[in-house]
Amino acid sequence: MIENCRSCGSSDLSVVLDLGEHPVPNALLQPDEAGFPEKTYPLKLAFCRACALLQVMETVPADELYRRDYPYFSSSSAALLQHARAHAQSICRSRRLGADSLVVEIASNDGYLLKNFVAAGIPVLGVDPAAAPAAKANAIGVPTLNEFFSAALAGELARGGRRADVIIANNVVAHVDAINDFVAGFKRLLKDDGVALFEFAYAVDMVKKCEYDTIYHEHLFYHTISSITPLFERHGLYVNDALRLPIHGGSLRLQVGHRREPTPRLLQLAREEQSMGVGDLSFYRDFAARVERHAAATRSLLRELKRSGRSIACYGAAAKGCTMVNYLGLGEGFFDFVADANPFKQGKLMPGERIPIVHPDALGERHPDDVFLLVWNFAGEVLRAQAGYRRAGGRFIVPLPELRIVEPGDEVHSDFAYDGGDAERIAIGRRQRPAEPVDRGGPAAAESVLGGSS
Repeated sequence: MIENCRSCGSSDLSVVLDLGEHPVPNALLQPDEAGFPEKTYPLKLAFCRACALLQVMETVPADELYRRDYPYFSSSSAALLQHARAHAQSICRSRRLGADSLVVEIASNDGYLLKNFVAAGIPVLGVDPAAAPAAKANAIGVPTLNEFFSAALAGELARGGRRADVIIANNVVAHVDAINDFVAGFKRLLKDDGVALFEFAYAVDMVKKCEYDTIYHEHLFYHTISSITPLFERHGLYVNDALRLPIHGGSLRLQVGHRREPTPRLLQLAREEQSMGVGDLSFYRDFAARVERHAAATRSLLRELKRSGRSIACYGAAAKGCTMVNYLGLGEGFFDFVADANPFKQGKLMPGERIPIVHPDALGERHPDDVFLLVWNFAGEVLRAQAGYRRAGGRFIVPLPELRIVEPGDEVHSDFAYDGGDAERIAIGRRQRPAEPVDRGGPAAAESVLGGSS
């Protein structure tokens, strides 16, 4: 359990949410391990009063998180592939990349993003500590180092003449315990006129929308402009632009460089954070109460359905789903199974509640009455893929951003659950109904302060 902020070193930490004990979310179990106890860790979220950074208190060793048959493959999501392709195309246009350029991606997974640059004839290098995704990337022609990124590795690459025009770091700046060493590596590896692009779940959206399933041990940090700006500036790097994205329930994409050149869009977002009080503990004070109200309403709905004789399965054996089902604590056997498109996960068990993971075809074959959608952030993709199950009378229970039941005939159109694209949102039609009123109120919104850049 940490006593000091991982970013600034302050001891002024205040716990804002305690989710109890949880297993490592991606440590899937083999069926013959079902009878053995699992290691669990406390899952507490704390706010640093000194630098405004939200972070979990417990540090699970990185090797335990990423080296043991890490099961996450980005290419298993069609929406994420579309998002990555659009991002890569945008970078190629804006940075005018060519055969003499170098694009480096940190936490490059199975090459799902870098392969777009390879196809355009642009040299790339991936860095990822998970062996299976890294091997898959190399197999499809995306050169990938199976390593943890660090300042030392960055220095080694730079000395070998491999400084980057563009460094991409999607959904990784929240994962690294030695965060100062990690950021120092970008300073070393990035060319003088290069840009680093960071994408991560936005803590403001998480708090406002009560997205507590985003909290798990891989996600050590929950960033805002307010909290990440001093981290970068400590290492001579500057946040110069910020784009809000709908993916994963609300994300930020930052552009970072060696010189301070803030865009009007960044300055506006920083002012909005400041006006919301994102840098103050008061913004987070009622988060725990709203989480418990949401969880209580969700438990009540699911138990009521079960008592009425309905069978319930889940969809999406993701890390966020692990947090959700283990915090709800409905017990082993409550859910019939969890469907997941990732073949690496099929045949195994989700940690904690030990839910069997099966192919999505099981929805049509076994036809549960209801499906609890754990990957609600890809609701549109799942609902479209499961059109046959829905036509046959199957219902989805979507927990966030608002708990509700999606009836078989409800149409997918505009503004309910976030899907994968930069701008696409999808919503369920008018006949969808909230499952039960849930208070997700709280602070109005949030934005941050840029040190010395106004």
